[in-house]
Amino acid sequence: MHKMKNLADKKILFIICGGVAAYKSLELIRLFRKNKASIRTILTSSAKKFVTPLSITSLSQGKVYEDLFNIENELEMDHIALSRWADVIIVAPATANTISKLASGNAEDLASTVILASNKQVYLAPAMNVRMWEHQSTKDNLKTLKNYGYKVIGPTTGDMACGEYGEGKMSEPIEIFNEIQNFVENRKENKKIKALVTAGPTNEYIDPVRFISNKSSGKQGYEIAKSLHKRGFDTTLISGPTNLDIDQEIKLIKVETADEMFKATQKNLPTDIAVFSAAVSDFKIDVKSKDKIKKKERLNIKLERNVDILNYISNHNSMRPKLVIGFAAETKNLESNAMKKLKNKNCDWIVANDVSKENIGFNSDYNEVTIHYNDLKKNKETLSHKKKSEISEEIVDRIVTHMN
Repeated sequence: MHKMKNLADKKILFIICGGVAAYKSLELIRLFRKNKASIRTILTSSAKKFVTPLSITSLSQGKVYEDLFNIENELEMDHIALSRWADVIIVAPATANTISKLASGNAEDLASTVILASNKQVYLAPAMNVRMWEHQSTKDNLKTLKNYGYKVIGPTTGDMACGEYGEGKMSEPIEIFNEIQNFVENRKENKKIKALVTAGPTNEYIDPVRFISNKSSGKQGYEIAKSLHKRGFDTTLISGPTNLDIDQEIKLIKVETADEMFKATQKNLPTDIAVFSAAVSDFKIDVKSKDKIKKKERLNIKLERNVDILNYISNHNSMRPKLVIGFAAETKNLESNAMKKLKNKNCDWIVANDVSKENIGFNSDYNEVTIHYNDLKKNKETLSHKKKSEISEEIVDRIVTHMN
């Protein structure tokens, strides 16, 4: 029996696409309304051949937007505002055609435009003929969407409207409801939890125009901050110099030197979670020249150690977060160096990657990491080669499980 939940403060945006399984979305809408959620719906042009705006409105008690741009809709709530309004977006049924459009980044109608413009979690509930589901193009498109951070529910195996049997049947409404319910409930709890992420390189100036730095792009740290925010965590990102953008709802603090990053980190404590993904320079210039140093045959520079931010925060009990995650970018002896860092710096987890490998690590959109745990029950696990956005989702999956 379904257990009643109060979702009165939750806003669900349904996108119904053209497929026989569209009738199941009516039952899904009914479940969310029964649990007090606020609902708005986008009905694609082909979906209207299977369900009517009137039937949806009577169940949802909310606005139905037909899949056209018109003055009335845009005056009431433009497509960008609609994407921001929702706590979560559900595409059910998600047809092969819709999946293909989303994977290509198309924004040719209201549904695809709203999804592309959204900064919220998007769930897809696929429904299609078994041969369409098994087609390589569908598999490739879904893999692309998962890399982008979309979540996929189902499909299941069963009898289809076309008379065939196999995988491709849309999941039952109660199964979809339960997964979305868990997401929004976790997100509600996560809003009480503060998360801090450091990302990018630091610049340590020799003189007003020259500095010591490294190749870090900050991409992995930014993706982790985005994933934490998407799950509802109160997220602060402290970033060294990068060319990246971040959601305006995430508190962004820009710094340049290791000292500035250290002070910004201290200022934003206490926090529940701290993810130290920044590639902080180990050394800074002992005495920075006030003027540009002119060209010489030889230049000797004296360096001194920077504060080890991870080590300092992790070993000060009065300010230590509940979960401290460090990063280890190595070129050799990956496992032994990661384990040494885990122990010496008193971390809970170390995320290690080999930056000497091609197409992962610094400046790449891809990564391959091993998470080392300071836990006797679970020593380590590897997240295989995939986009940094997907790596971040998997790391945050584990953070959510750990915190909740």
